[in-house]
Amino acid sequence: MSEFREEGSRLVYKNGGETVWLEAHGSDTFRVRRSMSARMHGDTDALLAPGQTNATIEIGDAGASASNGSLLARISNGGSISFFRITADGERPLCSEAARAYRPLRGDSYAIEADFEAYPDEKIYGLGQYQHGLLNQKGCVLDLVQINQEISVPFLVSNRQYGFMWHNPAVGRVELAQNRTRWTSNVSTGIDYLVTTGDSYADILGNYAGITGHAPAMPEWATGFWQCKLRYRSQEELLNVAREYKSRGLPLSVIVVDFFHWTMLGDFKFDNDYWPDPKAMVDELKEMGVELMVSVWPNVNRNSENYREMADRNLLIRAERGEAFHHVFIDTFPVGKVPSQYYDATNPEARAYLWDKLKQNYYGHGIKAFWLDQCEPEILPSHFDNLRMWAGNGEEVLNLYPLLHEKGIYEGLKAEGETEIATLCRAAWLGSQRYGAIAWSGDVSSTFEVFEKQIPAGLNMAMSGIPWWNSDIGGFTGGESESPEFHELLIRWFQYGVFCPVCRLHGVREPSRWDLVPELTGADNEVWSYGDDVYEILAGYVRMRERLRPYIRKLMEEASSSGVPPMRPLFLEFPDDPACYDIGDTYLFGSDVLVAPVTEKGAVTKKVYLPAGVAWKYVWTDEAFAGGQWITVDAPLDQIPLFLRDDCQLPILVGR
Repeated sequence: MSEFREEGSRLVYKNGGETVWLEAHGSDTFRVRRSMSARMHGDTDALLAPGQTNATIEIGDAGASASNGSLLARISNGGSISFFRITADGERPLCSEAARAYRPLRGDSYAIEADFEAYPDEKIYGLGQYQHGLLNQKGCVLDLVQINQEISVPFLVSNRQYGFMWHNPAVGRVELAQNRTRWTSNVSTGIDYLVTTGDSYADILGNYAGITGHAPAMPEWATGFWQCKLRYRSQEELLNVAREYKSRGLPLSVIVVDFFHWTMLGDFKFDNDYWPDPKAMVDELKEMGVELMVSVWPNVNRNSENYREMADRNLLIRAERGEAFHHVFIDTFPVGKVPSQYYDATNPEARAYLWDKLKQNYYGHGIKAFWLDQCEPEILPSHFDNLRMWAGNGEEVLNLYPLLHEKGIYEGLKAEGETEIATLCRAAWLGSQRYGAIAWSGDVSSTFEVFEKQIPAGLNMAMSGIPWWNSDIGGFTGGESESPEFHELLIRWFQYGVFCPVCRLHGVREPSRWDLVPELTGADNEVWSYGDDVYEILAGYVRMRERLRPYIRKLMEEASSSGVPPMRPLFLEFPDDPACYDIGDTYLFGSDVLVAPVTEKGAVTKKVYLPAGVAWKYVWTDEAFAGGQWITVDAPLDQIPLFLRDDCQLPILVGR
């Protein structure tokens, strides 16, 4: 027999052994939890406390309902929940549960399926970063797990004007099919999701930020041009690159020390043979106005000076069965490929231990910017059920790892009094933005086909509530330094990178050496490394990025306060223009700059759609166009198609 009751601000429903909690959680938002056991699915670090709401609950003979702002939820006597938006014209349907299934596992854990009604005309955005090249993800099947190049952030925005968050860190899957939308968790105690709505897509993203936390203001040092490569082998090599930028009068904000600057995986410190005086290096860079970022991997070699203590204190991810080896990669001892374990970011004591090492060996030299590579963590082979973490079995909690890793670094820096915090991360989850995470698209290949896919990948990341994002300019692997085709790709990717939240040149350029350290490196990857013609173009775009920094700063402030990202799919600003919902190769950088990267090899024109209702000015010619039409513009190799909205004035070109 079913039963409804009101417990404070929570509507509780019980039927057939299942318990349902429906409660307001922020503006125009409800959280739903379902369980078949005595234990209800708990909170994670993704969610902030809900705060005060004006929710109302009504229980009647046919079921119950609750309203919170403009969001209405109805529960039938059978237990299914439907959500509606309350408008001046009445109730607008948003989404509805269809079915659910619990397959018993061990204890009070289940394999979970939660089905929702599908709608033929629905378009779905967000859900993190995937490499399928699609903006609208309707029809996709997406794994809910972190891997290199793909980031799972289980929050979507629908053109039906709602946002949906699957609040469950378990490994699983979402199927956005024509007949059902299905969410699965391989191992979980129950179903846990949130639904939100608003007057605009910006409102929905703002509600997400209210639920999971707003991004801090991006540090000023992060808004300019970043220089990076695989890899600078010594302190002097890196400083000479920074000095060359200064001597050429080229703006440089950040330079990055990549992997194997350390003595051994898990030592978390510089190798003094190649980096003899880190403090002097940091001081010289600061005099040039350059911030130093250092790569920190979460792997620990069993020969590391820290391994025994970390193992004894249970600070490492262990195995449910057999040996706890998670990743095999080259290291300095023993020479060659070495298995390693990951530190356990879900353990607060392990996070404190790692920060203590970083504080002693990096922060003490003045380094406050960290590159959190491998932070999925990259488990190979991917036997997640064999991971024993402090928070639980890996299959059940794995997606918490990047969030809590980022939290540990953020809170460590915050405790030292730092106020400008940003970390470069290969993975993220719900709420990562509030810890200053800059996501990037991983070790992508250097091809035009892959480059094209980065644009919708970045836009979906933005619609997932993660406003700070970038890709390796030029791609990470396969870029031949002497190849004219790669030069073309590098220029086109660089143009795009200028109009991303972070502008970072990186990659392993060929010919490279994957010998043992210290030989391990790629060919030169500075803007002057590809000949005079390429240099002139890239240097011009470095200066363009510098001129745009006041505008970028404004966008970052807006992202921090409102949750609206700097990179915006066209429909975010133009929801009444139907054409804008299916365009994934063009986007807005803020509200005023339309960016249409050239992603086709050899192309010197670009077909561009201009959203309706405003006028657009082509930056390179000052020619004005009415919105609501497709046009084709000239796009020679040194020009990325750019349009300014209405009467906007920005110093994109010199003298304008």
